[in-house]
Amino acid sequence: MTLSERMKPLQETDLAAGSSALDSYRDEMRAALFDQVSSDTIARLLRSDVACAEREVKGALRLIAKRSRFDSLSSYQNDRLQQEVLDLVIGYGPLEPLLEDPEITEIMVNGPRSVFFEKNGQISPASIVFSDVREIELVIDRILGPLGRHIDEQSPLVSARLPQGYRVNVVIAPIALEGPVVTIRKFKDEIVSLEELLKRQSLDKQLVELLDWLVQIRFNIAVTGATGSGKTTFLNALSACIPCSERVITIEDAAELSFRSHSHVVRLEARGKSTEGTGEITIRDLVINALRMRPDRIIVGECRGPEALDMLQAMNTGHDGSLTTLHANSPYDAITRLETMVRYGVDLPVEMIDRQIAGALDLIIHLERNAHGERRVVEVDYVTFCETGISLETCCQWNQSRQCYDWRKPSWLNRLFDQLEHREEEVSRWVSSL
Repeated sequence: MTLSERMKPLQETDLAAGSSALDSYRDEMRAALFDQVSSDTIARLLRSDVACAEREVKGALRLIAKRSRFDSLSSYQNDRLQQEVLDLVIGYGPLEPLLEDPEITEIMVNGPRSVFFEKNGQISPASIVFSDVREIELVIDRILGPLGRHIDEQSPLVSARLPQGYRVNVVIAPIALEGPVVTIRKFKDEIVSLEELLKRQSLDKQLVELLDWLVQIRFNIAVTGATGSGKTTFLNALSACIPCSERVITIEDAAELSFRSHSHVVRLEARGKSTEGTGEITIRDLVINALRMRPDRIIVGECRGPEALDMLQAMNTGHDGSLTTLHANSPYDAITRLETMVRYGVDLPVEMIDRQIAGALDLIIHLERNAHGERRVVEVDYVTFCETGISLETCCQWNQSRQCYDWRKPSWLNRLFDQLEHREEEVSRWVSSL
């Protein structure tokens, strides 16, 4: 179904339900626009020249606004009406103010009358609403069209990345039962460092120093936690500790990691299947290919499938200092998930898989998000192998009642001293503070 086929006039809705008094005027102007400039023409212009498409639409709207139907509107109302239609066709409609707010990190559309956003770690309902399902479909077309992605009843799920770098997921009927669902994850332009996370109380000064050193001496680190716990942000902060002299290759499902001060970064992004079911490039394909690109460090944005085996083998064959994230409810849960993911790729005995994991992975940093939206490192564990399998040696753990970390001197301190000889005084001071 084309956009013009969807543009049937809509009935004016009850103001108490939250819709604008200009709804009927807006719908008429929107329909008149597509009568004058076809949706296919606008879509083609958007793909080739957004500025040209905007000029074309603005000119058509100015002419339409002069029609007698709109004489009863004030100049302000007319201008607002044109802007709303422009936002819907060229921009993202009612979502525009949420996308423009730099403090909002997530936008969740659960059908036409249910829109939520996350700000400062808290989820709140938005005052904006869509007129109906067709209006959400217009925004979905605007999002996916320029990206060359397609969604319909046969393929009702799509994940993509907006030009701004935002991650978007769309679900429509028959999967979504109460209208189209759109989830947009925004990412701030600035790169969050460990020092910035310290100011946010996501960790303490001792932990900042330790993690900085461990990245420099090339520990293989996995950042774990539940959805929304801040894993990607923390991974980016760890990445900022990598020396600029090293070649870094990042591998992500949707590119989220940012580098500014580091001059030698190669960013790779997976690609889904085309509408014909071909052309897929998986995370595993990229991990395998990255090994042929002379990496000093490999950063996998999220490890969640058969690529786990290739990542572990890379860590075990000279690519130390690799970083990744894992969805897990605890460090031990992360180990279990890794075992399962490796078995996706190859059928090996559990003991052999555990040896691979212990030989490859040095450290697990576990994050949690509390009821107030605050994100914090709650546990740091060193990974070793013993007779019974994988063992986790806890280095520090957040004590909720005392609101501080409980530290234990790790058994691998000698490794830290040996590899940081030029900073022995700093390390000694750090150890004495535990």
